[in-house]
Amino acid sequence: MNRDTVSSSDRTRAGVLCERIEGVFDQRVVGQQQLRTSLVVALMCGGHVLLESVPGLAKTTAAQTLAQAVSGSFHRIQCTPDLMPSDIVGTQVFNYGTSQFTTQLGPVHANVVLLDEINRSSAKTQSAMLEAMQERQTTIAGEIHKVPSPFMVLATQNPIEEEGTHVLPEAQMDRFLLKEVLDYPDAEQEVEILDRISDGRMTRPMRANPLTLDEVAWLQRLVDQVYVDSSIRRYVVDLVATTRGRGPVQVPGLDRLVRVGASPRGSISLMRVAQAVALRAGRGHVVPEDVHALRNAVLRHRIVRTFDAIADDVSTESIVTSVFDAVPVP
Repeated sequence: MNRDTVSSSDRTRAGVLCERIEGVFDQRVVGQQQLRTSLVVALMCGGHVLLESVPGLAKTTAAQTLAQAVSGSFHRIQCTPDLMPSDIVGTQVFNYGTSQFTTQLGPVHANVVLLDEINRSSAKTQSAMLEAMQERQTTIAGEIHKVPSPFMVLATQNPIEEEGTHVLPEAQMDRFLLKEVLDYPDAEQEVEILDRISDGRMTRPMRANPLTLDEVAWLQRLVDQVYVDSSIRRYVVDLVATTRGRGPVQVPGLDRLVRVGASPRGSISLMRVAQAVALRAGRGHVVPEDVHALRNAVLRHRIVRTFDAIADDVSTESIVTSVFDAVPVP
């Protein structure tokens, strides 16, 4: 039997906070409902998001808006092949007046960091950024500096220009909670964008009431309290194990399509995201539909396709769908 471990008042307050974030988004971002859902959920989980799309689909605007929605600091890092790790994490500068070194923190020390075109930076720089994401700290001249809390990285990559890029290895992509693939807006949404630019709505001061950083921290703690029944936890494990060919059921032909399945980090992410989705929906317990809600965003970057799957243009999303269709729902 499902039982809520979050009080009714806390669930109501969480819903109000999520609506306030949505209110800020409505003033700056047109459409992109899936993107805003993923960003809010990732914020609630304390995770990071990898965004893939062609240029001009409001990735930077969405990141800036998210920072404004939580009263947080925002830094944008444009990745280039000559970007060094010290350009991101910071360095020590010699002060000739005092004859001492002073630490200058890099742009990664912000609540929301947009790492634009991460695949254009070198592997060494990518590694430094991913260390900050995982450890929530940077090391400069042997001294540890904590990043702000909350801390969220939105990394973008452009799939149409690969010359001179360093593709993120699968093991490093696994550290992102979600991966979203953005598509073009429809005609009505694009007209709305032009209307907002013409009448100045895109640059007007925010009307909505943003959250404080303390409210974000409270929201993240509340996600941990959302009840996950043992049957749901087993369901999550069965789903992820099935992507490896080791689940309770076998998906015909899966071994020809999948070279490497999702890791245990995939199971953790699937459960955490389901908890945030449930809380956002006003519930203090997880149901199977919460596990399904963002399944593609959670698993699409954790499943490595075979050459045959790529050659036959079999999408990762179709593989995820076949796995979810095969595993019995509790």
